[in-house]
Amino acid sequence: QVQLVESGGGLVQAGGSLRISCAASGSFFGTEVMGWYRQAPGKQRELVASILRGGTSKYADSVKGRFTISRDNAKNTIYLQMSSLKPEDTSVYYCNAGSITARWDLPGHYWGQGTQVTVSS
Repeated sequence: QVQLVESGGGLVQAGGSLRISCAASGSFFGTEVMGWYRQAPGKQRELVASILRGGTSKYADSVKGRFTISRDNAKNTIYLQMSSLKPEDTSVYYCNAGSITARWDLPGHYWGQGTQVTVSS
């Protein structure tokens, strides 16, 4: 129903910036909420930031003031602008989308394949 494709990951020095993108295709109702999650090897997947179609956003405490999520509804695309990057931000970043009525980890949401972000010290 919904396909998500991430892009823009790469290697960046600590203190630097990077922008990653997630393009969605499929059901309009399957992208009411979209967000970025990250999961490092051996660690739990965690919310980085999420955004509703109307623009309301939420951030993890660890990235507040450094990351900005945005949404272009006409392009069915979300972005994550990452600044002041730290080595602990190193992770695979996954795009998530779904109905506002379903929790992020339930079947009503969809996942992209992920994009690797590596921050060197």
